[in-house]
Amino acid sequence: MSARDLRAFLALARTLSFSQAARQIHLSQSALSTLIVRLEQVFGARLFDRTTRAVALTAAGAVLASHADQLLSELERTASAVRDVALVRKGSVALAALPSLAACIVPELFRAFGKKYPEIKLSLIDTLSEPAFELVREGRVDFALTAANPAYADLDYLPLTTDTFVLLAALQHPLGLETGSLRFTDTLAWPHISMPRPTSVRQYVDAAALKNGFQFHPAYEASHLATLGAMVLAQLGVAALPAMAADVISGAGLVRRPLVSPQIHRSIGLVKRREGALTPAAQAMLELLQQQTRHPARASTSAPSAGRRQR
Repeated sequence: MSARDLRAFLALARTLSFSQAARQIHLSQSALSTLIVRLEQVFGARLFDRTTRAVALTAAGAVLASHADQLLSELERTASAVRDVALVRKGSVALAALPSLAACIVPELFRAFGKKYPEIKLSLIDTLSEPAFELVREGRVDFALTAANPAYADLDYLPLTTDTFVLLAALQHPLGLETGSLRFTDTLAWPHISMPRPTSVRQYVDAAALKNGFQFHPAYEASHLATLGAMVLAQLGVAALPAMAADVISGAGLVRRPLVSPQIHRSIGLVKRREGALTPAAQAMLELLQQQTRHPARASTSAPSAGRRQR
């Protein structure tokens, strides 16, 4: 039963005239008669008594007439709600992101998205890589911004950009006193501060060291970027970090130097469930995110930090 069926029934119930009702709803009398017969078949009851001289509601028709306005309003509200979602006027998007991406990418993404779709509710969970994948797998977020992880082959990974590792050192640290690029393997002679093993940052650093015949053993571990930055500033060690993570904690007293031999690249992408399509709102955010990562507004990852410029 459609809203059109209900409008036709109500027009006939109010006018009790096939000719008048047909004119109101812009149908022929035969089309209206066919529609009413179909409704009667749906309900399994006669809705109108028809004679050559008059049309009258039956008891079943009177019951439907008493509820038809409410049913029509509900159908129209439902249709409007569906259109709002389809046209990205209503809805929500839940996003998980690595802390560095939550700080570097998400603020501008949410600002631009909120300006374009002001009625969409946005939520963010900043978390480490493995929990981010699990949030997607459990359906608690629409997608996650994180580094690639082949252990989650049941999820779709869409590459967006590449983040290159740099070395972060205190301004007065021996590695902070020089300029130019550094061989990654040469930095291993100095104490390092790194993130714990489950993080994508640690996995990439471990792999780069192992590929060059070294076991990576950091002097300290810190799960939060702010803590790690404070420890580097206190000259407890240096840190090999993706440029986006270094962006979060770069500032006065810290120097950032490019790492080579090897360069360490971390793929950044969007992770979503394989089954089922994204909601229209989530799809709109994905398209905006792809545009944003193709034309990033943030500073180049090779730019010197504030501490470097003060020297």
